Amino acid sequence: LCSEFLGLCSAPTATTLNLTGWFAKPKPNPLPPPKQPSGQLLKVLHLSDLHIDPRYANGAEANCTSGLCCRENAYNSHSPQTPLFPAPRYGSFHCDAPYSLITSVLEAIPALTGTESTGLDFTIFTGDMLAHDPDNQQSRALNEYSEVVLYDLFKRMLGPGPTYATLGNHDTCLPDQASPLSLGGNLSQQFSWLYDHVTSLWEIEGWLPEASVEFSRAHYAAYMVKRADGLRAISLDTNLWYRSNYFNYINSSEPDVSGILRFLTDELQDAEDAGDRVWIIGHVVSGWDGTNSMPNPTDLFDIPSVDRFSPHVIANIFWGHTHEDQLSIFYSNNCTNMSAETAQAVSWMGPSVTPLTNLNSGFRVYEVDSATFEVIDAYTWKSYVSDYPALDSQTEFGPTFEFEYSTREAYGGNITWGATDPLNATWWHLVTEQMEANPTLVETFNSYQGKGSILTAPCTGECIPARICYMRSGSASIAKQNCISGYGSVQ
Repeated sequence: LCSEFLGLCSAPTATTLNLTGWFAKPKPNPLPPPKQPSGQLLKVLHLSDLHIDPRYANGAEANCTSGLCCRENAYNSHSPQTPLFPAPRYGSFHCDAPYSLITSVLEAIPALTGTESTGLDFTIFTGDMLAHDPDNQQSRALNEYSEVVLYDLFKRMLGPGPTYATLGNHDTCLPDQASPLSLGGNLSQQFSWLYDHVTSLWEIEGWLPEASVEFSRAHYAAYMVKRADGLRAISLDTNLWYRSNYFNYINSSEPDVSGILRFLTDELQDAEDAGDRVWIIGHVVSGWDGTNSMPNPTDLFDIPSVDRFSPHVIANIFWGHTHEDQLSIFYSNNCTNMSAETAQAVSWMGPSVTPLTNLNSGFRVYEVDSATFEVIDAYTWKSYVSDYPALDSQTEFGPTFEFEYSTREAYGGNITWGATDPLNATWWHLVTEQMEANPTLVETFNSYQGKGSILTAPCTGECIPARICYMRSGSASIAKQNCISGYGSVQ
């Protein structure tokens, strides 16, 4: 607490993990034979960080000095009475997303991804539906209202495929908070209304089977869904490792006070026993530059969970939270040797729909092999927020979402790799080696990180090795141990 919230103390080092008895079985040696690709591709949508603002006011100050902009009470201190930059109808760089932007992106997705008649196979939503409101503008009713509206829009506008969702730090009231069940009594149950609410919505929409519902209600809205095709989706409440959650500083030397990583490890063991593949979804990133997550729980996630169950069980990991297009690689043996041979798994960080702060709006679709559940390619679309003011004078057209890039084409040009081989951890490590040899590839990554925003600053000098290091950091402690700090964000 002294280090994180007061800045008066140095941060404590990560606790040495004691894994005695943590695993029911050792890692198979040799590993089971890998699943053979089917050649049939699934289309999977990744949405993240919508941050809907029901209080968004067209024409209000969009360049404010008073908190969240584009609100009736927002102002710029240089012109308190008259907005210097009136809020455009579809959003602005210092504002969360109005309804008009969210409905525009949901309307665009089927047409742009070729799923108007077929629908998406499924969607993953990696959290944060609500605006960045200060605590005194939060309420349980606002949470419930926003979540009802947005999940209903997902169902209506994206087609019949299920959505596997997770809670973000702005999906609770008050923001960032989640109390561990180990506290006992009323303290441990103070967010149970939220878990019951979102679980009920997921059940009503037909996304959660009955077998997952009761566990989700009782355990932080975390769940496992076993699909008929052999994929298991495991959703974690990563607020339980978020540095801004006050409750995470109770017994913080213990890596799994909440029990969420016990749940994950047990589910991964069940998947291994059944020969199933797993996608893990959450909100707060486990690694990257190490600024968002607690070291002890993300060490327990990285070292035992990912190392023990990769690459044969965990096919992919997906986060949100940063609003930026990012990626991290997990390696075996606590990252003591980072190479193409030791790269085990990848976490994809989804671009945000909200423009906050200084970003374009975006979304991604993965092409996924239907047997291995590996990503074969990832396609990202963006919308230029700087163009939105010009749309206010007419009502015929909304925001344009344009194709930004294919991951395989953007980064794989000099890598010897089969045309249908997956974009797995080995491939991504080879990408980072190409970045070391050709730093202009880091600048390409930097541009995509901000979704092509005109406000994204270049990445030069020590930013280049820092970004490569972040890409090789699956946990917060690895990033803090190995990387130059201060270059994680383009905002």
